[in-house]
Amino acid sequence: MNKKQKKMLARIASATALLIAASLVHTQGMVKASVYLVIYLVIGYDILLKAGRGIVNRRLFDENFLMATATLGAFLLAVITKSGEYIEGVAVMLFYQVGELFQSYAVAKSRRNISDLMNIRPEYANLEQDGELVRVAPDEVAVGSIITVQPGERLPLDGVVIEGGGSLNTAAINGESLPRDVTVGDEVVSGCINLTGVLKIRTTKEFGESTVSKILELVENAGLRKARSETFISRFSRVYTPCVCACAVLIAVLPALIGMFFGASAQWQNWVYRGLTFLVVSCPCALVISIPLSFFAGIGGAGHEGILVKGANYLEALSKTSCVVFDKTGTLTEGKFEVSAIHHNRLSDDDLLECVALVECASSHPISLSLKKAYGKSIDRNRVTDIEEIGGLGITASVDGRRVGVGNERLMERLGIGYRPCSSVGTIIHVVIDGEYAGHIVITDVIKPNAERAVSLLKKVGVERTVILTGDAEGVARKVAEKIGVDEVHGGLFPADKVRKLEELIVAKKANEKIAFVGDGINDAPVLTRADIGIAMGAMGSDAAIEAADVVLMDDDPMKLVKAVKISAKCIKIVKQNIIFALIVKFSCLALSTVGIANMWFAVFADVGVMVIAVLNAVRALRVHSL
Repeated sequence: MNKKQKKMLARIASATALLIAASLVHTQGMVKASVYLVIYLVIGYDILLKAGRGIVNRRLFDENFLMATATLGAFLLAVITKSGEYIEGVAVMLFYQVGELFQSYAVAKSRRNISDLMNIRPEYANLEQDGELVRVAPDEVAVGSIITVQPGERLPLDGVVIEGGGSLNTAAINGESLPRDVTVGDEVVSGCINLTGVLKIRTTKEFGESTVSKILELVENAGLRKARSETFISRFSRVYTPCVCACAVLIAVLPALIGMFFGASAQWQNWVYRGLTFLVVSCPCALVISIPLSFFAGIGGAGHEGILVKGANYLEALSKTSCVVFDKTGTLTEGKFEVSAIHHNRLSDDDLLECVALVECASSHPISLSLKKAYGKSIDRNRVTDIEEIGGLGITASVDGRRVGVGNERLMERLGIGYRPCSSVGTIIHVVIDGEYAGHIVITDVIKPNAERAVSLLKKVGVERTVILTGDAEGVARKVAEKIGVDEVHGGLFPADKVRKLEELIVAKKANEKIAFVGDGINDAPVLTRADIGIAMGAMGSDAAIEAADVVLMDDDPMKLVKAVKISAKCIKIVKQNIIFALIVKFSCLALSTVGIANMWFAVFADVGVMVIAVLNAVRALRVHSL
């Protein structure tokens, strides 16, 4: 409990003690009124001040104005009628403040939980200077510096391990409970905790561009993007509050005037009391507070699982996802290719692999890496000149004076080379040397262990259609789709083709449905941006993913996508529960107060009680159950 909450608790305790004492001491007239007025001011002065500031700043119709008007009115009504029933107005203000304290505590608790979950900001970096370790602020470390991370310390910057080895706790980044072992040459990202061993790391990014900085920025800005439910409540409150104020005035005045007109008793006291009760009931606190809190808690719960959602609007959109479009490589498959066969080779296998590895020497594409790995020897880049990478087709280069082309069938067609098709399942890499076809290499990719289960569960949580859009050959993509249960496949696509196909799906969908695209976030940035919801998978350390996507899954597990959809569905369910519950109770109590059945005490439940229940329900969005 913070200082402000402790102060409010003390005020509540003091006012309660004074109220009990006043009820036990028999006083009359102005003395009694003065005693209760002092108690009222002790517990409600801040509400009166807020209501006054609202009037000055032309924000007249808020919950402070409603509560101040209703309780002051009840107090003044007791003075005017000399009934001596001052306790009711004071008690309503007291219970309202109890509700406000509870709400403040619940909101602060959820914020603390989220802060704890996302508490990944490093406090310092151990920088090597003149053979000694000096603690400096992470943002003072230049790219290329050598930092040391001791066991138990958090990695302050992204980099590459140059000495040592150990295990990293990556849970704060990707939600993965199992430690990750790292050794010399491995890339590491900021925010992880070094569990064992001393690591020396050469930094590759400055702090402002590091993974932890990007994540913190994303989480901090998530609240700025409001969901439609939140904006609806804001618009609703702007109309609702003036309307209920007008209704309260009509209840207080109109029936009494009608009674006077027909010669009956005006009963001013009775109708004014009903109007004031109507005001207390009408406070929209439950809606105004619980709806944003539900989304805030949902985003925090997702963050704990390594699912970063850039705003409440995207969390809401996820719950409406009817179609999920996947990239294949690195999303549904491991992206770790292996050479499985070499066919129709006019050279030896080793010679062909050497020629291909030299052509691919400058590429970091997963297929290029697999070809260089299969070659297994050091590569002399001085033997390679005039490298030209042709997007979506392959690479051409001069190797030892010979012109070599390495790529798919379309590259062969572009070069006018007759190639031999291959019936093997996999990615086929054709090779041409000095204008003559030299053979092809078969490369296969491994399907991720959870891909089939993830696709199956997506359909159970409401996704009606799954699609693969990939640059790989359609035959390869179709085999993957058949194995894991994807409904539709489009292969052999350039990046622009993927965007075009996605736009066709968007045009064909129903008005309230959303289409999500799931990719690696680097070469799929245009499609991620075009989709209703762009989801980057396995994006730990990828700037492009965090920038382009709306939702970032911080590891390679497809089950994270299912969990993201379930979290969004749970959050929206809670939001709808709160809206329906609050409106039903509010309008029922408003009707009861109008006809005189509900008094001020009953109104306290309609306001404070509903708010407390709605806030408790909203906090449930923080809890994420395992699949």
